[in-house]
Amino acid sequence: MLKPIFYPTSDNKVVLAKPYRIDNKLVIPKGFVSDGATIPRVFWWFVPPFKPKYLPAVIVHDFLCDKEQYKLADIWFEHLLTKIEDSFKTRLMIRAVKLYHRFKYGVKV
Repeated sequence: MLKPIFYPTSDNKVVLAKPYRIDNKLVIPKGFVSDGATIPRVFWWFVPPFKPKYLPAVIVHDFLCDKEQYKLADIWFEHLLTKIEDSFKTRLMIRAVKLYHRFKYGVKV
């Protein structure tokens, strides 16, 4: 999987420096801004919001959520995150995102 090329901003975000293509099915445009993984600060010791390893999945998820495509965002997040690393930590991240979307938006995946 190709990694996104991005640069950080002074306000704790990342900006795509080039379009990011995923599995020849999804393209995130150059200039897209992500705030990283939206994780309560108390859990940053477990999963930092800008861990480069997870940013491909995080950026795709943020992009689709910005388009209010929450179910698709969760599907892509799980697909990409398990390709990056299939572990207890990533499964917990996937579950947390799904639970958040279920309670906030009524999304069932």
